[in-house]
Amino acid sequence: MELFWILLSCCVCSLSRGQGVYAPANAQIVHSGAACNVNDDNISERIYTIKEGYTLVLQCIVKGHPRPQVRWTKTAGSASDKFQETSIYNETLRIEGIQRVQGGRYYCKADNGVGVAAIKSIRVDVQYLDTPVLTVHQTISDVRGSYYQEKTVFLRCTVNSNPPARFIWKRGNILIEQSKDNGVDIYEPLYTQGETKVLKLKNLRPKDFADYTCQVSVRNVCNIEDKSVTFRLTNATTPPVIRLSVNDTVVVDPGQDVLLNCEIIAGFPAPTVTWSRYPGPLPLSAQVRGPMLFLRAVTPADAGFYNCSAVNNVGNPARKNVNLIVRTMTNLTFQITPDSNKDSETIQMGRDLKLSCHVDATPQDKVNYSWYKNSAPVFNSESLIILRSDPDMAPGTSSLEIIDMKFRDLATYSCMANFPGSRVPELRVDVNISQNGVSPPVLSVPPGGQVVSVQEGGNTELVCLVVDGKPRPPVLWSRAEKDLLMPGGRSVTETPDGRLRMRNVSRDMMGVYRCQTAPYNGLNIKRREAQVQLNVQYPPILDPVFQDLRSRNYQMVTLRCAVLRSNPPRLTDIRWFRNGEFIRIPMPDLKETPELQFKLEPRNNGSYECRVSNSIGMSTCTFNVSTKPYNAEFYFDTPNPVRIQKGNNYSYNLQWTQRDPEATDPIIGFWLIVRKNKQNVLLKQIDLRGKEPEKGVLMSHTISDLKIPLAYEVRLAPITTYCTGDYISRTIQYSEPYTYPRPSDHVCGFEDERICGFSQDRSDVFDWTRQNHLTQNPKRSANTGPETDRSGTKEGYYMYIEASRPRVQGDKARLLSPLFNVTSVRGPKGSGRVPYCVSFYYHMKGKHIGTLNVLLRVRSIASHTTVDSEVWTKSGHQGPDWKRALFDVSPSGPFQIVFEGIRGPSFEGDIAIDDVSITIGKCKQENTVASAVLIGGSHSLPLASWLNFGLSCILALLYR
Repeated sequence: MELFWILLSCCVCSLSRGQGVYAPANAQIVHSGAACNVNDDNISERIYTIKEGYTLVLQCIVKGHPRPQVRWTKTAGSASDKFQETSIYNETLRIEGIQRVQGGRYYCKADNGVGVAAIKSIRVDVQYLDTPVLTVHQTISDVRGSYYQEKTVFLRCTVNSNPPARFIWKRGNILIEQSKDNGVDIYEPLYTQGETKVLKLKNLRPKDFADYTCQVSVRNVCNIEDKSVTFRLTNATTPPVIRLSVNDTVVVDPGQDVLLNCEIIAGFPAPTVTWSRYPGPLPLSAQVRGPMLFLRAVTPADAGFYNCSAVNNVGNPARKNVNLIVRTMTNLTFQITPDSNKDSETIQMGRDLKLSCHVDATPQDKVNYSWYKNSAPVFNSESLIILRSDPDMAPGTSSLEIIDMKFRDLATYSCMANFPGSRVPELRVDVNISQNGVSPPVLSVPPGGQVVSVQEGGNTELVCLVVDGKPRPPVLWSRAEKDLLMPGGRSVTETPDGRLRMRNVSRDMMGVYRCQTAPYNGLNIKRREAQVQLNVQYPPILDPVFQDLRSRNYQMVTLRCAVLRSNPPRLTDIRWFRNGEFIRIPMPDLKETPELQFKLEPRNNGSYECRVSNSIGMSTCTFNVSTKPYNAEFYFDTPNPVRIQKGNNYSYNLQWTQRDPEATDPIIGFWLIVRKNKQNVLLKQIDLRGKEPEKGVLMSHTISDLKIPLAYEVRLAPITTYCTGDYISRTIQYSEPYTYPRPSDHVCGFEDERICGFSQDRSDVFDWTRQNHLTQNPKRSANTGPETDRSGTKEGYYMYIEASRPRVQGDKARLLSPLFNVTSVRGPKGSGRVPYCVSFYYHMKGKHIGTLNVLLRVRSIASHTTVDSEVWTKSGHQGPDWKRALFDVSPSGPFQIVFEGIRGPSFEGDIAIDDVSITIGKCKQENTVASAVLIGGSHSLPLASWLNFGLSCILALLYR
């Protein structure tokens, strides 16, 4: 997929060089990618139309200084979800493979803290066309008593698209028109998802049994081709009916194989069967064989609802569900409940006692509990009552009640849980009931354990012991503060021995922890409870961590290091250092904010540290104190401002501001160093003394005699009477100035990657290629194509077509110029058309050269169509040199110039073009090479400056 650049024209606040504070001006959005259309709607909003799956690139250009920070946000479109969790802070927003839900209005907001933020928006319209879905529904109803029956068939065609699709119905290859066939009715139903058209066949006739095609079209917008679907209607057409080989619920043991068969018992055409699962996808081990689903050695993770769907697009899909349950059994616990009616916490003769048993199982209601006394089975009697499901306990709990306890009831009771007939192992728990074997628990925190201190990042444990009581229950830990979770992320943590172990402790773990006896695996009585305080110790937290402080010479400087928090809060030491050496000053008051005051002189510039300690550790405030001025800040704009000079030279207007120039001694000028990029070769060292900056004022200097298209590294540093500031560096490079219009001063030499706004024609066979001598393929054909660009430099670029394989004879490549709006310029008096001069250089060397055509493509505002006419052509070998072409055109409306290269009979047929210019007025026949630079005098319109002609209006005119 080829990407081409389209530049949105919008108002940009003009800046007077060297004066004024540069708050953000109006934002400008430049976009690139495979745009289908760019226009303005009736409220003058920019609309960018793109095909789904293409790449969207939006760039926000904002003038202002200091350099603004750009933030992208989005509001939802008609079928949109959230843009993303956070905003994008970047000048360029790039979305690979844009999807329909990403359409909507995108905003770029630029703010640099000066003045009002600049905001610009663009609406992105993502266009798509899905394959339609054709379903058939039929009804049979009695008409006129019982004389005969009428069968009516509805063919429903549904599609998702943007823009709305147009529907065409066909019977065989014949278009169905409602007005010409009384047996059909075409209409759009209400309350449907997506766009839907229904073809109703009334009282079926023999000719109605045929192939029906639903064709949908969005009229080739974004080059989206039509799509269609066909259904064969016969007298045997019926909806699907299925039957499952198993019941609605299937319960199996772990490790067991499961076969689910979804049998088709009716349906024509033959239905397609699919299996799905909820929740989650089918297991990785699942094997689908036609209508059968095979699960080998199932695990508890394979449990869920399995759905079988049969679809043949007749009627509604047939669906059946199977609930697959895999048996599991874990965590068998018991509870001992003394006589709750007597509010007892101990076992007493003559009182009631209840033993409860619970296991976590799936399915819970299928668990079977068995009770044993001294290994003998227990049966219901007057003194022993078995409850299969205890209503006072959690569901799935079995209880054994001992009524009016006697000495004979003192014994070992066992609870056994299992699944009848299952291979899942049974679980068992034993409870010894004796006068000395059961007693209430006593919970205790060891001496000194009520408060536990630990350094941040260390390990510790909180202890809460059951020192008495039989049987001893586990201890449950939780946070005393409401809504706070335990370090593992749970609300409660169980510890069998009462010791809560904690690793890598952080300050957010600090607080009160509650320990409680669990109600299970022990006496089910009022919980015993205690608390432990965790104290996390850490070194002082200071502000600022780092500060860059600039000042004038011989001024008093005060450094403050504030202690925000500290645990323990008592400080033990405060020390000041300069460049790593201790500063001997009176011991500061440890209860006050650390502060250092001194007179700044050239000898005491440097790095200052304030080291603050408590008993845990030390933290540092660092200050870089200097009389050197702050760095200058380059003014970034896009593209780089350039000016073409004579020959192959260009100049660059370097712009910058000085950050806080009044903070230090007066700045008397700047040093400017220019080097060739990626080469340690000094080109220029410029003394800019006398340029005294003001806060917020833009400064500039024109760097001349730079070579096209080379890039350079520039370094800039401010100067005071006492010293030179730090250098800042940036790279400057040649850029086609089509976004910085300057009439009549430039020819498009394709030196910039954006090739002056040219684009590749997406309807041709292959593309033109941008290249120079340095990027040529070393294995290229030696007897065709140019060695250098038209000016003779190896660094200079040109556009060419490659004739080697896989190209074949007759393949075409078209390069389109930007669109020119001729309505913005009037022709000569008495003339309705404006003449234009087209000038370019071509290179056609090789024995297999094909043809180079230049076409004039004129757009009709009324019909939105384009007409191509040939205005120049050349074929065959034209010699080893670059040659110039010069001719006039007089378009009748908005136009483009199309360079069409046609491949010849073999591989030695490369064709190249360079230095293209389109200017207002008739061509002036000049003999000098230099005349190619300026054509048309003061009225010329360089192609690189096409925005001068009001192109911001032309797209609105074309699509209004």
